[in-house]
Amino acid sequence: MTAESEAPKSSPIRVMKWLLGAQIVLAGLLIAIDIGPSIPRLLSPSGAPELDQPIGPGDQTRHYRPNRPATPGPGVDPDMPRRLIAETLEVDGAPALRIRGAVAAGDGDRIVNEVQRVQPARVWLDSPGGSVTDALAIGRALRAVEAETRLDDGAVCFSACPYMFVGGTVRRVAETARLGVHQHSFGETTILPAFLAVEDIQRGQAGVLDHLDDMGIDLRIMGPSMATPADEIYILTEDELRDWNVVTEEAE
Repeated sequence: MTAESEAPKSSPIRVMKWLLGAQIVLAGLLIAIDIGPSIPRLLSPSGAPELDQPIGPGDQTRHYRPNRPATPGPGVDPDMPRRLIAETLEVDGAPALRIRGAVAAGDGDRIVNEVQRVQPARVWLDSPGGSVTDALAIGRALRAVEAETRLDDGAVCFSACPYMFVGGTVRRVAETARLGVHQHSFGETTILPAFLAVEDIQRGQAGVLDHLDDMGIDLRIMGPSMATPADEIYILTEDELRDWNVVTEEAE
């Protein structure tokens, strides 16, 4: 009698324990799927030279710290803003903008509104990169107003920044400015199954390819971009900037 009365009480408890254990195992698997590709980089971080070291053909990969978006390494202004700042200028009697800082999530709408308000003839950029989605939106806005884009001496345009830069109808990179590309993440999280994370990355890469193609950029640029891990940056040479249409003939 006693054994029979206890059985129903213990059964739900065993089921709850089993479900809890299954959830813990599932959570562990999802975390392993998410961080698995990063483990080799954690165990063996980038040995590339620092950002302030000069480049040459075949020696163009430099150490980039994605966990420090405003200052990913030496050679970037230590006072770089953590979000984009747009300064209104007047150059040769025409409106212009200077856009500077890391591209934070949500910067796109604010900077796009400023571009539409000012209608700049020229835009100077200085950004170590950040949010790809926001940079793509800003690049499209610059093309819509037919702005020229410039990188002054000493300026950087890394990671997501080139997607803003290529929006210019005329594009100029000064001799000591640097423009670099690498792999991106597109918002995948550990709460998503692996196949959904892959789909998220694929959609993001497709959006980048469409953007570059729309802006007239040679898609060969995606070679070093996809081959360079997130903790490194591949800085383009003058020949690559020209051959891949990153700078325009009008700017030469």
